[in-house]
Amino acid sequence: MALTEGKYTAEFLVSEANGTLSRDNATITVAASTKLSPGHVLAKLSATGKYVEYDNAGTDGSQIAAGILYAECDNSAVGSPADFDGVVINLDAEVVLADLSWFSGASAGDKTAALADLLALGIKAR
Repeated sequence: MALTEGKYTAEFLVSEANGTLSRDNATITVAASTKLSPGHVLAKLSATGKYVEYDNAGTDGSQIAAGILYAECDNSAVGSPADFDGVVINLDAEVVLADLSWFSGASAGDKTAALADLLALGIKAR
């Protein structure tokens, strides 16, 4: 039997600003039957202020990367979207590019657009 180790909380994080400047407590809406791991790229909906999975094809604000999920949000056992209290890295940080997670089917162009959005927030992916 093979065992697979998941991602740890904040495993993607290289450095961040002093105190809690880089982090915010937030509400993260997770789609039905979905688990978002630490390092998942998120967007912030202007209409609700809630974070959701970044999707470059969105038209509701989800097309603008606005942060990175700090710890897992697991909605895999529920058949409808659910809100989770969580932490988002959304300012002045360095992250490991290879440890970031993306929406299913994200292309190289989608990732490049999101990384540009994050860089505008002071988040460098290396």
